[in-house]
Amino acid sequence: MNESVAPLAGLRVLDLATLFAGPLAATMLGDFGAEVVKIEHPLKPDPSRGHGPAKDGVGLWWKLLGRNKRTMTLDLSCPGGRDVLLRLAAEADVVVENFRPGTLERWGLGWEELRAVNPRLVLTRVTGFGQFGPYARRPGFGTLAEAMSGFAAVTGEPDGPPTLPPFGLADSIAALATAYAVMTALAGRDRTGEGQVVDMAIIEPILTVLGPQPLWYDQLGYVQPRTGNRSRNNAPRNTYRTADGHWVAVSTSAQSVAERVMRLVGRPELTEEPWFASGTGRAEHAGELDEAVGHWVSRRTREEAVSAFEKAEAAIAPVQDVRDVMEDPQYRALGTLVEVDDPELGPLRMQNVLFRLSGTPGAIRWAGRPHGADTGEILAELGLSAERISSLRADGVL
Repeated sequence: MNESVAPLAGLRVLDLATLFAGPLAATMLGDFGAEVVKIEHPLKPDPSRGHGPAKDGVGLWWKLLGRNKRTMTLDLSCPGGRDVLLRLAAEADVVVENFRPGTLERWGLGWEELRAVNPRLVLTRVTGFGQFGPYARRPGFGTLAEAMSGFAAVTGEPDGPPTLPPFGLADSIAALATAYAVMTALAGRDRTGEGQVVDMAIIEPILTVLGPQPLWYDQLGYVQPRTGNRSRNNAPRNTYRTADGHWVAVSTSAQSVAERVMRLVGRPELTEEPWFASGTGRAEHAGELDEAVGHWVSRRTREEAVSAFEKAEAAIAPVQDVRDVMEDPQYRALGTLVEVDDPELGPLRMQNVLFRLSGTPGAIRWAGRPHGADTGEILAELGLSAERISSLRADGVL
């Protein structure tokens, strides 16, 4: 990527956060040219370095989460660390943090102190429950947001337990929202000349993507139940097993697509039923529609089923695991997965930047770097002498 044309070139971001929502938001900014400095405790690195599988002792998740970030160590809780952070913040545009409310203030690094050294700073605070309210000081993780928001309550089979996702769903949604919030705050700064605080509670973005459930309850007293793979809004909508033991997913959100599906599977007469004319009506007859589609799919291989649906202009997709994803021709055409050369592990394949820009595209410049790899260089750029840096190291600040 040509740094001079990267859309966020010149934007300076300090990533003080750990685990996923805050750091992933900073990664998204770095992907489009922002200069992101990841600041970690000297003795307690970001726990994401130890999450999930590792190769040769190097955490692979960190290679994704830490990409396009320079890394340095700093103990913010001691006076020397506070002083260095304030110097860094004076030259930054954005600080991302996810400490419990009151922690930065206890260290003398709250909004008042940060704003005093840099009135244009955007302080982005990502916590489980937000900066105020009865739960604000509780430990907060994405799992709790998935439970509290109503997501788990509507996920799973009707006669089964509430189901949590096996990955950081709420954190990832919050990261997307945080990146959007940062850019919105920066746009506001362009107009007012002043920075501000972003208060992001992980329990909120996932509630937004759950759709109109609060509105339905408010106006109708309706509580969405667990329906497995079925939808209360349309049918057929499910996963179906093919003759060769694979699975495919079918969606009929559009009325015209629902009609094409039923003609394809040999049940055109169902499209004449009065209830078939709306998604809600079809959902009330999901059993009959599922039986028709499931029977047709079960007599064909995955390739045959997908090909027939494609010819009929009906919506279908194979249920893929990561092995399929890595070889999928559409992902390959889009460049969704990209190879990155890493000094520690060699070539790595990971997700590419989140979207494509025709004029100023983003890029992965490097994968996640070792703990504190750039500390000395960053501090020297800040104007600290070699003697001062050595003294900070000796004191355990770095």
